[in-house]
Formats: sequence, C-alpha cells, structure tokens
Amino acid sequence: MTEQTQAKIMLAERGANPAVCLPETPLPEAGLAVELAVVVPTYNERGNIRPLLAALSDALRDIRWEVIFVDDHSPDGTAEFVRQMAQTNPKVRVLERIGRRGLSSACIEGMLATAAPYIAVLDADLQHDERLLPRMLQRIKLQRLDLVVATRKLDGNTSALSRRRIWLSNLGHRISQFVLGCEITDTMSGFFLIDRDFFARVAPRLNGAGFKILVDVLATSDRPISIGEEPYEFRKRHWGESKLDFRVEAEYLYLIADKLIGTVLPTRFVMFTLVGSSGLILHLGVLFFLYYGGKTTFLAAQAAATFAAMTLNFLLDNALTFRDTRLRGWHILSGLLTFYVACSVGALVNLSVANSLFRSHIPWWVAAISGLGVSSVWNYGVNAVFTWRRRQRQL
Repeated sequence: MTEQTQAKIMLAERGANPAVCLPETPLPEAGLAVELAVVVPTYNERGNIRPLLAALSDALRDIRWEVIFVDDHSPDGTAEFVRQMAQTNPKVRVLERIGRRGLSSACIEGMLATAAPYIAVLDADLQHDERLLPRMLQRIKLQRLDLVVATRKLDGNTSALSRRRIWLSNLGHRISQFVLGCEITDTMSGFFLIDRDFFARVAPRLNGAGFKILVDVLATSDRPISIGEEPYEFRKRHWGESKLDFRVEAEYLYLIADKLIGTVLPTRFVMFTLVGSSGLILHLGVLFFLYYGGKTTFLAAQAAATFAAMTLNFLLDNALTFRDTRLRGWHILSGLLTFYVACSVGALVNLSVANSLFRSHIPWWVAAISGLGVSSVWNYGVNAVFTWRRRQRQL
C-alpha cells in the first residue's frame, strides 16, 4: 500500500474528502528540502487548478518541488479551491492578496515566499508547457545560469496566439530593447526559471508594475545576466479567458517608462504630467472656442476650460497614472468629486497666475499654459494623497 493510499484512508476516517487529493501525488520526503518552487499567479482560474496540479505532478515526479498559487482574491473562488487541494497535498500552497492586483507583483511575492534555490514562474492557463521544467532546471544547474527562459521564438509554435497578441508581443519585444542590456529572443515570455540568489539581488529594485515580470527582472540587474533559452510550443488556453486588455498594455508602457526615467523623476509624476498635457489640448480648445470666438470673457473661458480639462485628466489618471489603485463603480463619482475639491486650490492658483499674465499683455495661450504648469505640482501631490491613496487604504 502506497503512502498516498494510506493518507487517503486516514483522511476518510477523519471525515475529510480524499477526492481532492491528486492521484498518486507523492508525499514530501522526510528531511529533504524543496529544490524547485513553481509560482503561479491566478485570477479567476479555478477551472485550471486541478489539471495544472496533475500536469506538474507528472512532469516533476523526480524533483522535490512545491507550487505556490498567488491569487488576487478571485471572485470565482480560486483561492478557496486551492486551499481545499492543499489540505491533502502538502506540495500546494496559496497566498491570497486582498486589495491589490497585478501579475508582476504577485510573482514577486510568491518568489519571496519560498526557500527553494530555484524558482519557476508560469501561468495557470496551461498554455505554458510544464514538461519543460526538468530540462530548464537541469540547464540552470549545470551551466550555473541566472535565468532560463522558455521562448516561443526559437522553434516554438505560436499558432495558439491571435494575430493581435502576436503583433502586441512583437511590439512589446521591440519596445523592451530600450531598457534591456542583454540579448533575448522572447522578452515578453511569462515562463521562466530563475536562480534564487540572482532574484534576491534584483528583488529590492523591481518595479512590480504590470504583467511582464521578466522585463522588470532583466532591466533591473546591475550586472550582465547569464541566460539560457529553451523553445516550447505555446498551447491554447484550457479554461477561462485572457487577461490582456488596455490596462495591461498601459501598465507595460508604465514599466518601460519607469526603467527609462525612474532614477531621474518619479514615473508616476511624469505620467501625471503627460496626462495633463493631453488635457491641455482640450483646455486650449475650449478656451479658444469661448474666448477667441468672442462668446465670453477670458477669465470665464479659462475657468470653463480648466473644469473640462480636470474632468478629462481625472478619467485618464484613474486609468493610467493611478491604475494600481484605480476607482471603480460608484467610487468613480465620489473620486471625481474629491478630485475637484483637491484641485480647487490649484485651480485658483492657475486662474490667478494666468489672469495676471494675461493682464500684463502676455499672449493668451502662454498665460493659459503658465497657469496650468504652476498648479500641476500641487494637483499631483494632493491627489496622490487624498483621491487615490485614500481609496487604497479603504481596500
């Protein structure tokens, strides 16, 4: 009788449900430490958990391993389902996060939660070929590499990807070259195996934004990285739906911007300023229509244009600049009102500076831009504290 069978009998005698056990999942060997930790970020992936565990159990049968599911409080009960599996499978662990989301930050927290000398990251959607893990582990050990990346671009097959995803992947790869100091064929890969010592070296400086943890790791290292690549065939999604959307794409651009300018200026402030620049177009348009069109005074036109720009800036800042603490549902309305109140002092400064310059015979558009510039620093600081950070505390 195997240890697994004995464990099932004991669980049945205690009233537990042995059905949640994986067939023939070996129990940990006494006194032997885990060699490989597999970190799997999840959000609404309940239907993929059981088949993924079965696949890992089969692929890693000769390796001492554990799997850490990092779940962002999935509405479909993914975390609770993993807990049920963990009750009878000591290789399974779950880390549930409440009040924050993001694949990169989930991977970082999962990797920090294990003592294993080697850590793999792969998705829960079964598109990554877990059978590659033993070869990746062997290569990183024998060649003493920092990182082994599973790539779809050597002789791997990307037919499971839509044309849009292939185009976005290629575009993201080209953009990433601006911040990377190494050559790699698939910077957008979410499937890799990393040496713990190397990860510990870069972890304190990781950005943690967005969904591309590999780019974050590669761009953060302060020394040349020894990298190996292993080709694999990208599979079709087993269950659920892709998380790729506008927010994911925006977060990737935020990550690239942070690696380019983060050491010079706070990236979030730069994003806030860029959003303000887009609002400037609307501001000048409204101002031109109301004032230059002869419909009202300059002060009234400037006030209306400022109000319109503030509304647009709030919506864009909520989606981009403060995307990690963005407001949803009815909180958008309350956040917009808070945004108006928080910017009121900045708006008064804006109007005062702009009107003063205009009365000094400064061109109207120069006066308008100057008013916006003076108030931008105030607006950023106040809103970072009161509009979006307050929401983060409530979560």
